[in-house]
Amino acid sequence: MLLLPLSALAQTRVTMPKNRYKVQDDIKLGADASRQVEQQFPILNDPQTQAYVERVGERLVAAIPAEFQQPAFNYQFEVVNARDINAFALPGGPMYVNRGMIEAAKNEGEMAGVMAHEISHVALRHATAQQTKLNNPLNQILGIGAVLGGAILGGGTGAQLGQMIAAGSFLRYSRDYETQADVLGARIMADAGYDPRDLANMFRTIAGESGGGRGPEWLSSHPDPGNRFQKINQEAGYLNVSPNPIKITPEFARTRERLSGMQRARSMAEIERDYKGGNTTARATANGRYTNSVPSPSTQYRIYRSGNWIQMNVPSNWEELSGQNDITFAPQGAYGDQGITHGAMIGLHRSPGGSFDRATQDYVEGLVQSNGYLRQQGGFSRTNVGGRQAYVTTLGGRSPVTGRNEIVTVYTVPLRSGDILYFAAVAPFDEAFRYDSAFRSMVGSIRLNDQ
Repeated sequence: MLLLPLSALAQTRVTMPKNRYKVQDDIKLGADASRQVEQQFPILNDPQTQAYVERVGERLVAAIPAEFQQPAFNYQFEVVNARDINAFALPGGPMYVNRGMIEAAKNEGEMAGVMAHEISHVALRHATAQQTKLNNPLNQILGIGAVLGGAILGGGTGAQLGQMIAAGSFLRYSRDYETQADVLGARIMADAGYDPRDLANMFRTIAGESGGGRGPEWLSSHPDPGNRFQKINQEAGYLNVSPNPIKITPEFARTRERLSGMQRARSMAEIERDYKGGNTTARATANGRYTNSVPSPSTQYRIYRSGNWIQMNVPSNWEELSGQNDITFAPQGAYGDQGITHGAMIGLHRSPGGSFDRATQDYVEGLVQSNGYLRQQGGFSRTNVGGRQAYVTTLGGRSPVTGRNEIVTVYTVPLRSGDILYFAAVAPFDEAFRYDSAFRSMVGSIRLNDQ
């Protein structure tokens, strides 16, 4: 011990928590939750930003101390197109970094600090260790909400979104586990060439976002951000930090510049609202970009089929964008993180019970609720779609994307399951004449076989 530097003796010791679950349980848990994330969160479709975040992540993973390395874990990194300062990691390695966190970071070290903290939760197997401590069945945390509690910030909307998506109860990491992740994260940062004080500075930013030193009440299981700032700075003094740590790199500056030039990202609260309102379209189209010149529908059509139960014609120059319960068809320049400005959506709406009339009203009310600028322009009229009695109604309002009046024509068709098929056609009011023929052709071509 006399040969060890005094700083090594002062470092806070981190030990792997007791865990009665197998490493493969972490991997399965993370894989299951990751599939939910990919469905429910808008992943940023920007290869350059993605590649940069992956490189930073790989650098940090390589610096995980040997005693906490898990060869079976597969650390992967994705960017969520949300403006909140946040990040979260799933057991086994999948990690999601909010675009807002990158934009809030003053240098690469601050971004890397958040990532190192989340990587530490994974390396220490905190999700299954927490279940071991609580002596609860593992299946109670098979959902996103179970692991969002380990987010660097989360926030009230993060907690709500987790509860909304997860089937089980919302589980937050204990104060001890959050402190462990801070300490191990600081060590990983130092070994990777960063200054742990940058992670401390990020907590100061978080405290500012919360309106003071304390975060919201739901953060009661997390250490106070102000205390974390002091603790990490103290820990940094015990570590072998480079005299010239990684700070503002050319890649970091270029990435920040790219993000600032993109369409404003939605907040987690807005994502939650869209989910509750059934607006899966906003998630499916989030990776597009709006333009002022949207091409007219092609007069040539292709056939869209989903299994054997539905078939319809779609303009050949419209793209196919899949959501969780719906599919959107739209031309380039007509879709982005706030849905579509031109095109059509078709999908299933789960009936709340009762009649076709009630199910139709329920769907339209949800559509209006999740698109606050829309208002129903009249009642429901009877029509025929796919050889079945159907309803049609019209919504209208000033689009927040184009600033122009928009018209949405909604068709609903009863299915034998009791649910409804909906078809919503969207276009600016002053361009509706250019889209009318395409919409009528699409609706008229619908064929159903839901025996």
